[in-house]
Amino acid sequence: TQQDRSAHVTLHSSSNDPEENVVPGVAALVGLLLTGLLYFVLPPNVIIGPSWLLLVVEAAILLPVIIDILTPWNLSHTARRTLVLVSLGMSTLALVIGVALLILTLPADTHATNLLRSAALLWSFNVLVFALWYWELDGGGPWKRHLSGHHAADFLFPQQAQGKSWAPHFLDYLFLAFTGATALSPADTNPLSRKAKMLMMIEAVISLTLIVVLAARAVNILGK
Repeated sequence: TQQDRSAHVTLHSSSNDPEENVVPGVAALVGLLLTGLLYFVLPPNVIIGPSWLLLVVEAAILLPVIIDILTPWNLSHTARRTLVLVSLGMSTLALVIGVALLILTLPADTHATNLLRSAALLWSFNVLVFALWYWELDGGGPWKRHLSGHHAADFLFPQQAQGKSWAPHFLDYLFLAFTGATALSPADTNPLSRKAKMLMMIEAVISLTLIVVLAARAVNILGK
């Protein structure tokens, strides 16, 4: 059904092997393509190559997954996960390069609006990228979480702590990433594994750099 397709996993009812037909949530797939759109609107001083490059490359990589969602074609679970992780890795690299270039060009950039725009877009990029990492790595990914009955693995959501039969969706991981980038600490969801704690620390460091250092620099320029 269409409702199943928009949930944390999507099953093709025509197959006898559900593992071969589990695909990432549609929301997570859209999130990956949105990272390419964010890259497209970033200022030229914080990107390498043409602005459309990341979006086009990600769309090409994810095309088999999109076809798998829209048609009865069954792409293997391993192939799907590999394509998604490769695309996510490219988005992460683009984020790191963008933050590094913004820091390197900071002394020479005296345009406050450009700095604020860059910081805001990279901050949003940061939230989206880490939401995708949380979605893909928690409990080994959406398929393994499905097999385990969505028991808490790398993250403990409040509903899981209360012993409810509950499955986190991509929006729950997006909220986790948003609160981590805003408050620089967990809100209502606790990291359980070292892997989860490391990811949250990296996200917080990037967010702190963008919000405190770069935004403060832009405000100082405005005050001159």
